[in-house]
Amino acid sequence: MTRTSGPGASAQSLLEKLGVHLDPELLVLALTHRSFAHEAGGIPTNERLEFLGDTVLGLVVTETLYRGHPTLPEGTLAKMRAASVSQRALAEIARTLDLGDFVLLGKGELATGGRQKDSILSDTLEALFGAIYLSHGLEVARGVVDGLLSPTLERAAGLGAGLDWKTSLQELAARLELGSPHYDVDGEGPDHARTFTARAVVGGEVRGTGTGSAKKIAEQIAAEAAYHALQEGEPQVDGRVTPADASVEA
Repeated sequence: MTRTSGPGASAQSLLEKLGVHLDPELLVLALTHRSFAHEAGGIPTNERLEFLGDTVLGLVVTETLYRGHPTLPEGTLAKMRAASVSQRALAEIARTLDLGDFVLLGKGELATGGRQKDSILSDTLEALFGAIYLSHGLEVARGVVDGLLSPTLERAAGLGAGLDWKTSLQELAARLELGSPHYDVDGEGPDHARTFTARAVVGGEVRGTGTGSAKKIAEQIAAEAAYHALQEGEPQVDGRVTPADASVEA
């Protein structure tokens, strides 16, 4: 195969970045998106490897967080894990590998910018994790995952409310006695390239909006905007945000 048609000899650079060797057939399988498989007559896709890699990723990240943050409660660890293995976070890592250049895509996905879609990049990265696990076992897979995700995990430790904006907004709204937030979401564009706009409604008012390629992304962006909008209106006591109607003892 040539570079224009997918992974070939040039994919050696991808393996060098990952620091592993993979059997060529397994590598091609890991890079085969269902759109390409369909156009090629129904050949196997990378979806089974993605399923396996998602489990490997979850195990490695969970153990790393558990061992690295022995005093944090389960809820915080869960938020850190979710932020670290989100579609957006994995896609950013995939871009550092130029992974989109090697994915085998059908003509339709190629025409709509599939090589840069977060969903395709994150799924393919997980498929590669699955292939590495099959070829080399858990310890080698752990080394690859840790090497790629360590900067993301370090950032997650300092995100605070940004670990999960929707949850943080819900907690803030509860403190302010504004009830639970809800989201109005609209989508536009063709099915293969839809854009979603979300509005975070808190206390009967739109407090923030967000736009993204998926509903969850748009909602998180809207929640972040709403969180900051509400927080700006709260009084501060000893550096802590408190509800506006809270009484503070001297």
